[in-house]
Amino acid sequence: MRVFNSVDELREAKGTTLGQSEWITVDQSQIDTFADATGDHQWIHVDAEKAKDGPFGTTIAHGFLTLSLIPVIGWQIYKVDNVKMTINYGLNKVRFTSPVPVGSRIRGSIELLDVADVSGGVQVTNKVTIEIEGSERPAVVAESLLRYYI
Repeated sequence: MRVFNSVDELREAKGTTLGQSEWITVDQSQIDTFADATGDHQWIHVDAEKAKDGPFGTTIAHGFLTLSLIPVIGWQIYKVDNVKMTINYGLNKVRFTSPVPVGSRIRGSIELLDVADVSGGVQVTNKVTIEIEGSERPAVVAESLLRYYI
């Protein structure tokens, strides 16, 4: 994990790749729990028998499940010390470029695109790419916005 002692130190890293997370296995239990939390019980996610004959040959993770792992990925890659609070501010762009079959291992990398001053702190724009082990295409590419208050 990369540690920045201040937002000024983070600002100096603009335009660089901050690192890569550990591999995370996406299992059926996690998919089912996400389906229960969101009410999205579409068969491609939760019905293993029906999914065997579907377009992916197995169940797949919800795109939003994969997207929701960005905070886990981020905390593995870097942190900023000497801030009062960090909040997720939103997303600029999100693309689900490849399905994540159950049992897949995924990991993310973060490129720091921008650090801009806002009232009380800075807004950070990160390009997050979530790859699937053994796949040419990433599962998700997104611009994530964080605010660090100092």
